[in-house]
Amino acid sequence: MIAHQSISIVGAGAWGTALANAAARAGRDVVLYARDGAAAATISQTRENPKLPGIQLAKTIAVTSDLAEAAKAGAVLLVTPAQSLRQAATALAPHLASNTPVIVCAKGIERGTHRFMTQIVAEVAPRAVPAILSGPSFDVDVARGLPTAVTLATGDEQLAKALVQALGSATFRPYHSTDVRGVEIGGAAKNVLAIAAGIVAGKQLGASALAALTTRGFAELMRLGVACGARPETIAGLSGLGDLLLSCSSSQSRNFSYGIALGRGETPPRGKLVEGEFTAPVLIELASEKNIEMPVASAVAAVLGGALTIDEAIEMLLTRPFRAEG
Repeated sequence: MIAHQSISIVGAGAWGTALANAAARAGRDVVLYARDGAAAATISQTRENPKLPGIQLAKTIAVTSDLAEAAKAGAVLLVTPAQSLRQAATALAPHLASNTPVIVCAKGIERGTHRFMTQIVAEVAPRAVPAILSGPSFDVDVARGLPTAVTLATGDEQLAKALVQALGSATFRPYHSTDVRGVEIGGAAKNVLAIAAGIVAGKQLGASALAALTTRGFAELMRLGVACGARPETIAGLSGLGDLLLSCSSSQSRNFSYGIALGRGETPPRGKLVEGEFTAPVLIELASEKNIEMPVASAVAAVLGGALTIDEAIEMLLTRPFRAEG
């Protein structure tokens, strides 16, 4: 039997539901945990999650609101918003067996502490083995079984390989890595840069401006990643450049769509989490600590915080001194 035959998904949002379907498609024994008992009962009965309408949950997936039951799995995917991850990991911790892999599937940096997601898991769930899953993907594509590639990283390469084997299938292809920080930096920063790309699109500044914004944003991402100990090849891979390009070009990206609404002068729609909105100020604080310039991300943070209008932020970027590429 393959290692980690049983997989639990803690968090029954759209992304958690999609990953549950992906794990079931890989032949694993899957439990999907929803904190609300009524929601768990509804999903179990209808085999559809209202947060991912039109997608059928695989028949083999069990749905529960018992966290202790979910924690019995050979590996746990922790699928909560970044700013809620500490609370979820703390609740999960007492129920985990020693050395259970806990794979974080959130992209962000914790406000106040500047902790990355795997650092939070290591802090509050010391018996767990933290890992991170990130990369260019959308929940609907994954749920439907459309071809998707992502990156899964943990400090132990053999464990990373085993987890990839447990979750991978013909259409869901995780690539393993030991560069945990690189994967986390790529996932967190790209959300902020996707908002910037959306603003450019919403302002109808043209394809050339969008290309320039994306490439300069990637340069910022690379600088910060290296300063935080990431490997350049990771930032240039699926969880860095790949994720950034997808998020800066697709209407499925919540951060990109949020930026488009801002660029048009509209009030962005609410109801779906936009991680970049929460990550932007924390990202800039972290960059300042590392003495790294991130003008595009800084402009996004200033706009979101009300310190600059969009037009002022654009003028600020366009009037920066000319400099060498890099």
